[in-house]
Amino acid sequence: FNTLLRALGDSTIKELRCIGCGIESIEIDSEHIPKHLKSLTLANKIINADGCQGLAKLLEGEDATLKNLSLDYNNIDDQGVNTLVDSLQKNRSLTDLGLGNNNAISDQGQIMLLKLVNNISSIKATLQSNHTLTHIKANSANCGNDLKKHIQRRIDLATQINAQNKQNPEAAGKAKVLQSQMNCCKRAELADLQGVNQLFVYSEIKPLHLPEVLALVRRYHGLGELYVALNSSIAGVISTVNRKECLKQQRAEHEAVIAEQRAKIAFHRAIIADRRTKVETIEAEIAIIEEADGSHIGRESRSSKRLRAS
Repeated sequence: FNTLLRALGDSTIKELRCIGCGIESIEIDSEHIPKHLKSLTLANKIINADGCQGLAKLLEGEDATLKNLSLDYNNIDDQGVNTLVDSLQKNRSLTDLGLGNNNAISDQGQIMLLKLVNNISSIKATLQSNHTLTHIKANSANCGNDLKKHIQRRIDLATQINAQNKQNPEAAGKAKVLQSQMNCCKRAELADLQGVNQLFVYSEIKPLHLPEVLALVRRYHGLGELYVALNSSIAGVISTVNRKECLKQQRAEHEAVIAEQRAKIAFHRAIIADRRTKVETIEAEIAIIEEADGSHIGRESRSSKRLRAS
């Protein structure tokens, strides 16, 4: 397989499909990764956990080009999923990942994929989740496991948000925070799935931003959710909001504005100084011309007098 990829190095081929090709190992030389490969399909008992370690090289780094990776009907287990998840943490190219009918992937393997696209452990973790993947298939079409179906639905909700914000990963992160972190029922459900303690989420929010956040909760989740949020966390909100910290934040914001305005003033002063220098140069040149004109007129006057006298 490595020989095949090396041959594709500078090729313009964008899609490669290997289904039941009898590939025994996936060893990829990171120095000879195809530069234009966008879609890769490896199916029918080709890939296992070791193969995922090789494939991870195609997904790591800023130069990753793959947009579609289909690994259906293979022997991938939770260890292989973990390898792929690690390589996709900072990947910004892959949009479609197919892992259907890999029967060795357990519920925990699916939960790893859910955490990849919506890590509920903290607001920061949610914002740093993968916001590029728009489709992940992680179970078989005829799966009778209700829990797996439930996890897949939660994965689908996260990837749908990614799809709705394709060109704006920051917006996708904020949407996930609003829809999952700021809804106590959804957060409790996701926290239970991911084995996360249900910590006081508002403690992560700066005091000055709390009114805006609570307004968004009211807008998107209704008065009932707002009441639940306040009722369950009022002690934490009160302890978080203290006058000194608010004043410090206000001071920092005012100082930032002052610094910005000072920079603008300095810029305009430099322009004024430059224009003043140009004006002074022009005035000096005008003075020289006027002085020269005056001397010329004086000489002409004296010449006229001599002619009259003669």
